[in-house]
Amino acid sequence: MLDVVAQNEPLIDRLIERASEVIRSGRYILGPEVEAFEREVAEHLGVDHAIGVSSGTDALLVSLMGLGIGPGDEVVTTPFSFFATAGCIARVGATPVFVDIRPDTFNIDVAQVASAITGRTRAVLPVHLFGQACDMKALWEVACQHDLPIIEDAAQAIGTTSPAGPVGKLGVYGCFSFFPSKNLGGFGDAGLVTASDEALAEKARVLRAHGSKPKYHHGVVGGNFRLDALQAALLRVKLPALDGWTAQRRKNAARYDEAFANAGLPPDLLQSPTRRFEGHIYNQYVIRSSRRDELQAHLREKGIATAIYYPVPLHRQACFQHLGYETGSLPEAERASTEVLALPIFAGLGEAQQGRIIETVVGFLGGSR
Repeated sequence: MLDVVAQNEPLIDRLIERASEVIRSGRYILGPEVEAFEREVAEHLGVDHAIGVSSGTDALLVSLMGLGIGPGDEVVTTPFSFFATAGCIARVGATPVFVDIRPDTFNIDVAQVASAITGRTRAVLPVHLFGQACDMKALWEVACQHDLPIIEDAAQAIGTTSPAGPVGKLGVYGCFSFFPSKNLGGFGDAGLVTASDEALAEKARVLRAHGSKPKYHHGVVGGNFRLDALQAALLRVKLPALDGWTAQRRKNAARYDEAFANAGLPPDLLQSPTRRFEGHIYNQYVIRSSRRDELQAHLREKGIATAIYYPVPLHRQACFQHLGYETGSLPEAERASTEVLALPIFAGLGEAQQGRIIETVVGFLGGSR
């Protein structure tokens, strides 16, 4: 699915050099490397404030804490995402309220959000899934009507843009992940919180360091969400290459799109991802097929890696059964969980490699007609 070693290889000398410099500096947590990375990534994303944190999960947690969300509160979100999206809502004591997804983009169906809002709703938390932005203009309208803040889960969407602007700048907080499989991947866990409001940015900075300001003086209870200097230094080496890697992912996606469109297969057997906005960065390239499981098994036999994001929607996870969502309550998310399959899309995927993937997918599904 992703060859991180091959992607890092052209930068290996500089990466080792920068790691050595950090080791010799004796400054391993926060400090000048983190501050420099925060400035550089903020400029790259077009945001006002960037706060480095320990993971994408902790970025979500810090953002919810920064808004004071806790027990008795509700947060409207999607059921089709990585677990952290809803898990962090539960961790602060609030209740995730799930709204079904659009079948074309897998993103939250904004048309259904208003009906999920109650007197206990404190925020809306959309996910820019697989690297494609949600319809933030429409979501703004709903949120503004109900005076609700938006927290963007942009863990899979660094560099994604939309008609409303760059993601990470479209809510009160934006949350990014630098997990190694992301378009900008670190060397372990790392994340980022973005904000436009200085007061909210400062809350995130304080919360990531146990709520202390100044040191050993705690006005609030925070957590240990600090970014390591080593991760910041290595991400600084990789950041200038991000746009080029994204361009390669888009080129690979276009090659898939053209080949699958020309295959002449019915949409129930093979459906390419919909690019609703031009700013898709393709953290994942996810097809749909009614023969997903058989297709995945066939690809595995041929030595082709795939992944299922996500086999169980969040409202059907065992830990959320107490919320009372029945099978069939969010049908699009449930159907997607049985049909989605991610194909390799990473920068560095060779044209011959991709051609073999295409040939294997089309050949297997073509025999199903």
